[in-house]
Amino acid sequence: MGKQLIQTHQFSNGLTLVAETMDDVQSAAFSILVPSGSIYDPPNKRGTASILSELVTRGAGPYDSQQLSCALDDLGVQRHEGITSGHITFSGATLAGNLAETLKIYGEILKNPHLPVNQFDAARAGIAQALLSVEDDARQKALVELKRHAFPAPWGLPNDGELEHLEFITIDDVRTLYDACFHPNETIIGVAGNVDFEQVKQVIEELFGDWKTSSISEEPAMVFADENRFFTEQDTTQTHLGIAYDAVPYGHPEYYAAWAAVGILSGGMSARLFTEVREKRGLCYTVSASLSGMPGLGRVLCYAGTTSERAQETLDVTLHELMRLGDGIEESELERCKARAKSSLIMSQESTSSRASSIARDWFYLKRITTLDQINDEIQQLTTDRVLNYIHAHPAANFTVLTIGPQPLEVPSDIS
Repeated sequence: MGKQLIQTHQFSNGLTLVAETMDDVQSAAFSILVPSGSIYDPPNKRGTASILSELVTRGAGPYDSQQLSCALDDLGVQRHEGITSGHITFSGATLAGNLAETLKIYGEILKNPHLPVNQFDAARAGIAQALLSVEDDARQKALVELKRHAFPAPWGLPNDGELEHLEFITIDDVRTLYDACFHPNETIIGVAGNVDFEQVKQVIEELFGDWKTSSISEEPAMVFADENRFFTEQDTTQTHLGIAYDAVPYGHPEYYAAWAAVGILSGGMSARLFTEVREKRGLCYTVSASLSGMPGLGRVLCYAGTTSERAQETLDVTLHELMRLGDGIEESELERCKARAKSSLIMSQESTSSRASSIARDWFYLKRITTLDQINDEIQQLTTDRVLNYIHAHPAANFTVLTIGPQPLEVPSDIS
């Protein structure tokens, strides 16, 4: 990997800048994390933060909604606004020479949004459509519901909110959430590309130096589910399975061993779940596993889609493969994981958007930046013994099992 120049600065109002200079590119990208995600929704008005993420760019400072969009388009900004459990996110990429003007507009968005009441209904309707679309996509529905049950509330709840709550949310609720959560302390701005750190720091100081610090919204208490078996009846010929079990979170010393274990299960068409569940037995049309997490907590989330007639066998075989991983892994399986990681890292180092997002995320989770060389070293130093030691210390057990289909399935009695 090439040497990376990464620098950080925290301003007097608590705003953090993390920047990576990439001299060989012509673009610059940014990722802004504002601590105002879905966990801050009022308990009976889930979806407030999602509406805020839609409404906050519909006019700010001297721009109305159309003028703001045109101004960013004129600068060639490829942008996205979104919501996670912890943050409302703003990301974009443009020519490096346009970064300062772009950040000037985002300064208005963050500090002086109009939050226009005449666009509130449209913003809320857009969130409703997003939630309804999940109901029409059984795979997505299964993963949303699996996350709901695998993680404690409110971290596991759908980021877009709850459909039945939307009608009770008002523009005043959205403005109250903005006032409570949009502040510089704990906000992170990640920048990557052909930029000079001192110049970017000066621009950020000029644009955000007058942003007033306020008290940080307290994260709500975590509520864990008492049950671990869930069934949603759906009159269909298909059954959708979700399985979750414990893992280590991002930043844990054994995180990359956990990553490798999941990669051996579901890192391509040669991985175990695809080979054993789909290819050899033809039990399902798709099967996958991924490592997911929140601060301090990790989970492996698995999904399989199959016919209702083969659903029970699919569940049985998938659970067996998850537990069988501790019996041993082949050196070739680990080497394939390492090869995929190296390819991914090389492509990542060429993307300013990927780097801006990664360094902002690292600062949120770790309060430090992990370089691509450090990641590559961690992965290349993995051995089969180390991965197996991780699997034995964190075995696939205590499963959360979710079924969406015409009938519930039985988890074998010898499996917890």
